[in-house]
Amino acid sequence: MIQQLTLEWLNSESQIPQTLWDNCFQAPYEGQWWYRSLECSHLEKQFTFTYGLISYNGEPIGIAPAFVMDVPIELAMPPLVIPVIKFIGKLIPSLLYQHTFFIGSACSDEGYIGIDPHFLKNNVVTQDDIFLCIQEAAEKQAKKYNASMLVWKDFPEAFHQTLSKIAKSKNLFPLVSFPSALLKLEGNKAEDYFASLKASRRYQLRKKLKKGLAAPLDVSVIHLPDNQTLHQLYRLFSKTYLKGKTKFEELTPEFFEFISREKEAHFIILRHQSSHEIIAFMLCFHLNDHVINKFIGIDYEAPRDWFIYFRLWIECVNWSYKMGAKTIQSGQTAYPAKIETGHQLIPLTNFCKHRNRFIHKIYKKIACFINWDTLDQDLDVYLKAYPEEKPNLNSLKEEE
Repeated sequence: MIQQLTLEWLNSESQIPQTLWDNCFQAPYEGQWWYRSLECSHLEKQFTFTYGLISYNGEPIGIAPAFVMDVPIELAMPPLVIPVIKFIGKLIPSLLYQHTFFIGSACSDEGYIGIDPHFLKNNVVTQDDIFLCIQEAAEKQAKKYNASMLVWKDFPEAFHQTLSKIAKSKNLFPLVSFPSALLKLEGNKAEDYFASLKASRRYQLRKKLKKGLAAPLDVSVIHLPDNQTLHQLYRLFSKTYLKGKTKFEELTPEFFEFISREKEAHFIILRHQSSHEIIAFMLCFHLNDHVINKFIGIDYEAPRDWFIYFRLWIECVNWSYKMGAKTIQSGQTAYPAKIETGHQLIPLTNFCKHRNRFIHKIYKKIACFINWDTLDQDLDVYLKAYPEEKPNLNSLKEEE
């Protein structure tokens, strides 16, 4: 590690100057407002948040968000292994959860390290230097938290070259993660979006929207909803959360309260025209020319032929065009609808290290068998139709 680089672990985003946050976490990445909302949301039972303040010769130049969590081990295990893990877990319950130190953000779809671009442009320090500094500091901090596992969470391909070098020198292994989903908006109106879709998808989407747009629903886009509205939104989110097959974090009512105060947050809401009850919502963040479609809630008692998700989606597209967005990021899981609406799947990778060398070797071996088709049944169906989309884990092994 370069001697001029240091890293100090802090317990709150408020201990880091706002100017550094602004310089390091520019759009399209969630900034200080995101971490502030998470900290205020009473998520202590799920996460312990911490932040690595990176300095060069005493001058702050970067931020490495991190958190500690007990992760259900079955989230990353192939289906064939899960019954064995659960059986052993009856004898050793602690095996079912892995106390893990994550580098990255809880609840974010992609891992990111914020570095003041001034220092990179002027070749004062390199990304490789900074990431190596983070790795060495994180290994020490993970021991303090008694975390047996260290993970760089959900990093996109832009960081793979750097992380592969660290994997080689610090003995980490790559683990394919759930992909993110991104849509590039063509033109400046919804018709341009439809024109960009494959003909078969365009036909199916228009067919569903013909029925969905006929449903007795009013649409609104709200910033700073009142308490009664927030209560309804959280109720719908909880229904959707319980219905989901893959669960990583469980948000609280406080999260919706605090995130709604941030200028980036907007709720796209569908209400029944007669009862005025909220039928569905989509929480979106507007970050310059980028929109993050983050969380949704749906009343599943609504008629199926209203095609609520697709009605929400087209309202998101309309609003995104209005806000001048060029891209919409729709996150992980629920892939069939995202593929149908034209999203591109973005490969993400975890880079992992277990403190126990024997267990590390076992996990590394298991990681070789994990891919999109083993993580998610819907992705398995997708890959059978588009096998060329399968992530190439071998390329990461070669880089190691």
